[in-house]
Amino acid sequence: MPCFYIYPLSLLFFSSMTSQTLFEPKTNPNPKNWYIVDDVVMGGRSSGQFKITEEGYAQFSGTVSLENNGGFSSVRYSIQNTDVHPGHTIKIRLKGDGNRYQFRVKNKRNQRYSYSDHFETSGDWQTVTFKLNNLYPSFRGKRLDLPNFNHTSLEEIAFLIGNKVPQSFELTILKIELVD
Repeated sequence: MPCFYIYPLSLLFFSSMTSQTLFEPKTNPNPKNWYIVDDVVMGGRSSGQFKITEEGYAQFSGTVSLENNGGFSSVRYSIQNTDVHPGHTIKIRLKGDGNRYQFRVKNKRNQRYSYSDHFETSGDWQTVTFKLNNLYPSFRGKRLDLPNFNHTSLEEIAFLIGNKVPQSFELTILKIELVD
């Protein structure tokens, strides 16, 4: 009589997945490749900061102001050209403040538009995931008439807050992974 074991589908699915860490501040606490882009580039008054905390978390915080036609703050992370396929997933472990944020990527750093999607934060630690081919092209808050992400490289990851209200914000990041 043959002997075999039936594995649960979820075990088979997750055991075959591979991941690549794109950022983990506890193991690489260098904020060198992170930079802030606020609405001050257009005359606004929003103010964002980025730091690595004593606990080893990355923290993006500040205030969004609507003065002088402002209304956003963002933090961008330049990564070495990373091979991807549109079916890859970005998995992020983070803690937000209850605000809505945008997650953005660029396949080329100097590209003017990003591929993005929104996510809600709960105030607790949570894991958010984004399938690359579900990210849509946008520029200055407007969706573009171009295909969703369909590239084979990634050079920038970003987080943006711009909810059309003046607000304080704080987004804490524990880890960013690329998952097959």
